[in-house]
Amino acid sequence: MRIKETEYPKGVIVLVHGANEHHRRYDWLVSKWIEAGYHVVLGDLPGQGESTRRRGHIDSFDQYIETIDKWIKRAHEFQLPVFLLGHSMGGLASIRTIMEKRPSLTGVILSSPCIGLVNPPNKGVDLLSKVLNPIVPSLRLNSKLEPNIGTRNPEFHKRDQEDPLMVQKVSVRWYRELLKAMKIANEGARTFHNLPLLVVQGGDDRIVDKQAVISWFNRIPLKEKAYKEWDGFYHEVFNEPDREDVFQTAKSFVELKLELLSRKENQINN
Repeated sequence: MRIKETEYPKGVIVLVHGANEHHRRYDWLVSKWIEAGYHVVLGDLPGQGESTRRRGHIDSFDQYIETIDKWIKRAHEFQLPVFLLGHSMGGLASIRTIMEKRPSLTGVILSSPCIGLVNPPNKGVDLLSKVLNPIVPSLRLNSKLEPNIGTRNPEFHKRDQEDPLMVQKVSVRWYRELLKAMKIANEGARTFHNLPLLVVQGGDDRIVDKQAVISWFNRIPLKEKAYKEWDGFYHEVFNEPDREDVFQTAKSFVELKLELLSRKENQINN
């Protein structure tokens, strides 16, 4: 877990990265939140980045849930409004954390949440994974994601190719747990905890199925929810060349929630 602090904080952002990557890929986003007046709590999820030698493997998706729950609890120690921001698989893990732990949050931002896949493994591979899961769950196979489909940003293309912390292989168990988590998130959409929500989504996402995201979004019965899609953007909207616009949208959402919270507190005090 890493804590990035600002001088005069208005709130805390808990930032959850996606699959096969790590928290350092979010240096720009972290710097923007700090500059805007927010502490940031983040780290590497189990099996990702520097968290463990068993990269690309988990025993259970619950490991992600427990990790994020710890980050949220640490954020609350600042006694400030807390926002959860999860990208891709980190978005799915954030959804599952909210479903299981029902944490106290002022708002949630999901970036291209992994509710469904554009190109899931074929039926043969899926069947093989079912057979291997109870026998050799830690067996790792190539993720087979095409290079450079996460973002159009050439800066990240070169950086990722040279990054030893990027996960190239994932375990059979990891894949089965991902599928199960997506199924639970979709089936539980109508009972999702009522929290202010913003979903930011790439219009040309080649990893996460945006139609699955839209379907999930339309089914969750929240009082405050917003969906914003950027035409032509790939999967990693916070790493795209025009990412400043995405950040400003997220920042506006957070600051509106803080304004409404402040008004409510003033009404109570008066």
